[in-house]
Amino acid sequence: MEAEYYLQKYEFFLFEFDDVLYPQKDYLLQVYYLFSQFIEYAEQKDSIEILEFMKISFASDGHFGIFDRTMEHFSLDEKYKVNFELLMKNVRLPLKLLLFDELLRFLQSIVDSGKEIFLMLSGDPVIQLNKIRQTEWNGIETNLTVYFTQEFGKQSIEANILTIFDKHGIIPQKALFLGHSSHANLITPCSRINYIDAVKLLD
Repeated sequence: MEAEYYLQKYEFFLFEFDDVLYPQKDYLLQVYYLFSQFIEYAEQKDSIEILEFMKISFASDGHFGIFDRTMEHFSLDEKYKVNFELLMKNVRLPLKLLLFDELLRFLQSIVDSGKEIFLMLSGDPVIQLNKIRQTEWNGIETNLTVYFTQEFGKQSIEANILTIFDKHGIIPQKALFLGHSSHANLITPCSRINYIDAVKLLD
């Protein structure tokens, strides 16, 4: 019902990507798997043990710094950081990334209603482009207008959103931004940006 309400109320929909349209761990865990396989080949270390460590490390401490933690735990040469970073940017995933079912249905409803969808990608544009190219979009990819926030320079998430709206002459009141819970405190009422945590559509 909530999805129908938003569909009737707004004309334009702007989505963040990671952990909004799909679970980012689906990308990261496949990178970790392939990296562990590479290390087993290069150093004759058990890939299963490496992968298990990286999974636990990710669950407890997140992705940031995971190579350093893995390097220290398994006494790896720092030279392998280059290989890890290349995998992050250029990996060919064994499995395509799948959108959350509810968000996919909502996206399809937006397309069917003839309204516009914008995708806002934060972080390294090379990594983000690699992700969207390996996402199963079920045909809606031709209806997406994609922006990489790094191209806007260093500015707030509010400024990024308003920059996208300005490029298309969109009045904020007619648009809805669907983001992550971490965005809640970064968007102020005076910006006139309509924001919801996308997880609301997963209930």
